[in-house]
Amino acid sequence: MSFLRVENLTRRFGGIVALHDVSFSMEKGEILGLMGANGAGKTTLFSLIAGNLPPSSGHILLEDEKIDGRGPHRVNRLGVARTFQIVRPFATMSVLDNVMVGALYGRSRTLSQPKAREKCRAILDEVGLADRADLPAAALTLAGRKRLEVARALATEPRLLLLDEVLAGLNASEANDALDLIRHLRDSRMLSIIVIEHVMKALMRLSHRILVLHDGRKIMEGAPAEVANDPRVIKAYLGETRDA
Repeated sequence: MSFLRVENLTRRFGGIVALHDVSFSMEKGEILGLMGANGAGKTTLFSLIAGNLPPSSGHILLEDEKIDGRGPHRVNRLGVARTFQIVRPFATMSVLDNVMVGALYGRSRTLSQPKAREKCRAILDEVGLADRADLPAAALTLAGRKRLEVARALATEPRLLLLDEVLAGLNASEANDALDLIRHLRDSRMLSIIVIEHVMKALMRLSHRILVLHDGRKIMEGAPAEVANDPRVIKAYLGETRDA
C-alpha cells in the first residue's frame, strides 16, 4: 500500500485544463520533488491534494483513504499540511501566536492554550525562530517568514507536508540552511514531503524522486539523475540543449 496515491487527476477551469490525467504514488518518509515551468500545474496539484480545490475527475488517497474534495480543514485534520509560495503571516500577531493557530485548529486541535504554547515554542526552536517568538511576524526577514510558514504547518501535526517554493528569494546560505531543515524534519518527524522548487540543483540534491509536469501533464517520473538526463525534460524545461 502506497502512502499517497494520485489517480488520473484532472482539474478544469472552464475551457482551460490546468491538470490532465496525472497519476503517481509515493511512499511514507519519501521526499518527492515536483518540477515544471510556470503554469505547468504544480500549485494546482498542491491545491487539489490539500483540499483547496476539488478535482474535476480522479482521486487522491492517503493510506487508502479517499481525501479528494473534502475541503482543506478536513484534509488538514487527516494529516496534510501545506505552505504557500507567497507567505502571508498574521503580520501584527506574534510569531508564537501565528504558530499557535495551527496547534489550536489543526489535526491535534490542542484545547489547552498553555499546552499549545509549549508545543509551539518547541516547534519554533526546531525551525530556528525561538529567539523571535514574541516579535510581531512583520518583523521577520523573508527567510524568517518562510520558516514561520513551515512552523505553522508543523503545528497542525502533518503526516504529509507540501512545501511550495520555500527557497524562493533566499540567498545561497539561507537556502542551504533551509535544505538542512527539510531533511531534519523528514528524519525527526517521519514526514512524507512533496517539494515544489525552481532551484533545480537544490531539488536534485533533496529529492528521492522527481515528478515533472509540463502543460498540466506528467511527462517524467524517476530518480534525479534519470530526470536530469531525460530528453523530454531537457526539451520541455531545461531547453533544447544542456548548454541552453
